[in-house]
Amino acid sequence: MSDSPTAPLGGAERAAPIVDTPRFHAADVERQDDECLFQGFFRLERRTLRHRLFQGGWSAPVVREVHVRRDAVGVLLYDVNCDAVVLVEQIRAGALDDPLSPWKLEPVAGLIEAGEDPAEVARREAIEEAGCDIDELIELHTYYPSPGACSERVTLYCGLVDSRDVGGVHGLDEEHEDIQVHVLPFLKAWELLEAGRLDNAMCLIAFHWLARERASLRARR
Repeated sequence: MSDSPTAPLGGAERAAPIVDTPRFHAADVERQDDECLFQGFFRLERRTLRHRLFQGGWSAPVVREVHVRRDAVGVLLYDVNCDAVVLVEQIRAGALDDPLSPWKLEPVAGLIEAGEDPAEVARREAIEEAGCDIDELIELHTYYPSPGACSERVTLYCGLVDSRDVGGVHGLDEEHEDIQVHVLPFLKAWELLEAGRLDNAMCLIAFHWLARERASLRARR
C-alpha cells in the first residue's frame, strides 16, 4: 500500500501547494497607480495593479478601492482575581444601520501613530478609555480585519488588570469620545457573546483566546 497522502476530495489530481510560506511576495505585484479619492479622518484610494498568476504569467490590470487607515491595537482587559472583563461601550459610525443599536461593546482600542510601539499604545488607550492601568500585557495576534478592502492591521492583546475601582464614563473631549465602561463577570460576557451582543472581530477573537487560556491565567494567582 502506498503511504503517499490521500488525494484531496473532489477528484483533484494534484496535491494543493504547500502554504507554510507564501509563494508570492510584494515583488510579484506591479502597482501601476494609487489615486486618492478622498482624504479626511480616513483615506480612500483607487489602486490599479497587476499581479502574477498561480498558473503562470501576469493578470490584466485590476482596479480596487481601498480604505487606507493607520494600524490599530485592541486590548481585552481581564481581572484574574475577579474573573471579570472590562469592556467599553460607544457609538460607532459604521454601525448606524445596525438592527439592534449603533452603540457597541468592545475591547479598548486605538490607532497607532507613526513610530509608536503597539504595546505602549495599548497601555495608553486603557487609561484614556477605561481609566485602567495594565499590570501585564499579553500579545495574542496581529491580523487584517478586511484585507480585500482595508489596509489596517490590528495587534490584539489581553491586558491583566485590577478592575475593582474601574467604571464610569471616559474618553478624550478633543476626539468627541463618550465611552461607558462596563466590568462584567466572564460568564456573563460569554453569554452576551453567544447571544450576538459582542459582534465585532476584536471581541470574538480575544474572547475565544481567553476562553481557552482562562484557567491557566487564573492558576497563576
